[in-house]
Amino acid sequence: MIETERLVLRPLTRADVEPFVALHADERVSRFVGSYTRERAEERLAGIERQWAERGHGLCAVELREGGAFVGRCGLQYWEQFDETEIGWTFAAEAWGRGYATEAARACLAFAWRELSVPYVTAMIRHGNTPSVRVAERLGLAPRREDELYGHAVTVYAVDRPAV
Repeated sequence: MIETERLVLRPLTRADVEPFVALHADERVSRFVGSYTRERAEERLAGIERQWAERGHGLCAVELREGGAFVGRCGLQYWEQFDETEIGWTFAAEAWGRGYATEAARACLAFAWRELSVPYVTAMIRHGNTPSVRVAERLGLAPRREDELYGHAVTVYAVDRPAV
């Protein structure tokens, strides 16, 4: 579990299927990350559980410390095809503009540097997703290359491990 001033991040599990589907059902949210049927969400969440078990990291449910409302997801995703660890964030439209994505992602990035031996962390951002670009830039990520993910063009932002 990761805690920030306003947020609690805990590993996503199959028990989160309802809020996960609801999060991605909003067209404002799914525009860049896609939507999920219940069946597809259960498969995705099972994969997230496996990643936590096998790699010690994964995507987290993001909940408000005050009241416990589910406001999104954020965390680290290992992509075998790229041999890279990505930081990603997806928040409910009602939570936009409050700094939650930056706060949660900053905590996940600190977790990555503390717990993982990766030389850098990426963020794959679909073209046109300006709010996510702003979050990436606030975290110190910069464009590194163009690539493709699930048939969509993405700019791969990255930040190198800080020198100690």
